[in-house]
Amino acid sequence: MKITDGERNLSLNLEEKKAVVAEVGVQLAKAQAVIVAEYRGLEVGDMTRLRSNARHSGVYFRVLKNSLARRAVEGTAFSELSKHLVGPLVYSIGDDPVATAKVLHEFEKENEKLVIKAGAMPNLLLSHKDIASLATMMSREELLAKLLGTMQAPIATFVRTLNEVPTKFVRGLAAVCDQK
Repeated sequence: MKITDGERNLSLNLEEKKAVVAEVGVQLAKAQAVIVAEYRGLEVGDMTRLRSNARHSGVYFRVLKNSLARRAVEGTAFSELSKHLVGPLVYSIGDDPVATAKVLHEFEKENEKLVIKAGAMPNLLLSHKDIASLATMMSREELLAKLLGTMQAPIATFVRTLNEVPTKFVRGLAAVCDQK
């Protein structure tokens, strides 16, 4: 089953439109990255899997009318993105730019019907190549783990060095006792 233009353009009343713009505005206020991709011809099962991957990665993922998305990004650090909002688009918004890029980039590699159009970080427009580079970086958690390992290495070495002094003393004392 494919998502058709008729299903996507269900009309909303004015209050529902305001609520959608407000909800997206809240997400944009705390976002560090927004990536848009065209999903023309994508099957419902694939879209469900993509939504699940996004939710698992902590990424806000939504299909929006472009007019509502333009209104939501207007006046934000992502306003440069508004000129790229054309066609049936899915919006991926997240506070971790790497995770946001990885969700769509990984799915795009598996499915040619999803095409990343553009992205933005606060006051910076991203091309498809920029998004691919961002997606290949280590995630925030991986970087923190590496930093923690780097910070612990000198301390661990220092503790081993301190431990060597009494160990050598005890070995020397044992050697003297064995000789006598």
